Amino acid sequence: MADGPFDRPSRRGRRMFEAGEGPFFGRHGFGRGEKRRMFDGGELKLVLLALMETEPRHGYDLIREIETRTGGAYAPSPGIIYPTLTLLEEIGHIEAQASEGAKRQFTLTEAGKSFLGEHRREADAALARLDALGDRARPMEAGPVARAMQNLKTALGQRLSSEPDKKILFEIADLIDEAARKIERL
Repeated sequence: MADGPFDRPSRRGRRMFEAGEGPFFGRHGFGRGEKRRMFDGGELKLVLLALMETEPRHGYDLIREIETRTGGAYAPSPGIIYPTLTLLEEIGHIEAQASEGAKRQFTLTEAGKSFLGEHRREADAALARLDALGDRARPMEAGPVARAMQNLKTALGQRLSSEPDKKILFEIADLIDEAARKIERL
């Protein structure tokens, strides 16, 4: 069943994939201008194998799981996931299961389980890195602080809406500076 140009990669493409080179392992951004490789070498295939270890998954499910683990900070593109799944299938680490609908679900083969077992440390490290990225991306729960900051913003907006004199501006600045010093000392 040939769906596109990545369904039958060349021997060169297969060698590049297995070596962790080429378009399957290109640069993936983190946002805010930071560009670095999300997965080194063969880490992506290890991550996919680890995510399929507990249950069969389809490509979109794998994309969503990675996005969830990173708190939305990173979601691999279908152009990265589907060719990797195709290659994992070709090298015998996964197999497609019969499924209803257009989505093909994949499960680990014995060879895939063995490969994952041999590389468990690298797979766990890559998953931990995704989770750590998610921890950094999730907003901090600071309910009372957020409420107090909103109150300050409202009070300042009301007080500064008319032409305040310089004395009042300096008094407000002193109060805010004093609050900042007290917070720093906590």
